Amino acid sequence: MAGKIRLEDRECPLSATLGVVGEWWTLLILHDAFDGYTRFEQFQENLKISSSILTSRLRTLTANGLLERRRYQTHPDRYEYVLTELGRSLRPVIVTLAAWGNSRLQPEQRSMILVDRETGTEVEPVVVDRTTGRRLDPENFVFAAGPAASEIMRTRYAGVVPEQPPNERD
Repeated sequence: MAGKIRLEDRECPLSATLGVVGEWWTLLILHDAFDGYTRFEQFQENLKISSSILTSRLRTLTANGLLERRRYQTHPDRYEYVLTELGRSLRPVIVTLAAWGNSRLQPEQRSMILVDRETGTEVEPVVVDRTTGRRLDPENFVFAAGPAASEIMRTRYAGVVPEQPPNERD
């Protein structure tokens, strides 16, 4: 399978991310983890997922550092799966995906909404630039080749933003 992936896909952060969390069961497992589920049986019962698929997805999530496998019982050994800081950092992505899904529905059709914990008021998440606070819309923000970009990526994004003189890049 790796041979079928283009070079630019191997270095693309979106492609790399989807390689870890792009399978739909994986996102649902993470969603359950954000809701406080930690045990294999909890995930399996809530998601109605086969044990083999769940085992595989949990293994991928722990191998990639999104969940930590911790023993909570001995004789027999039993483990729970706890979000790591890296795993918790995906919450805004999942919240935004859920909001996008809800945006296509009428309010009365939404089975899950994001609310302010204190007031219960429904909120609408947006993605903004940390420095400026500006919404990341395509009119103002675009992808550009980064410092580690291959020639293929540099060609793909050539002319996207004005080239900076060398002394301003460093």
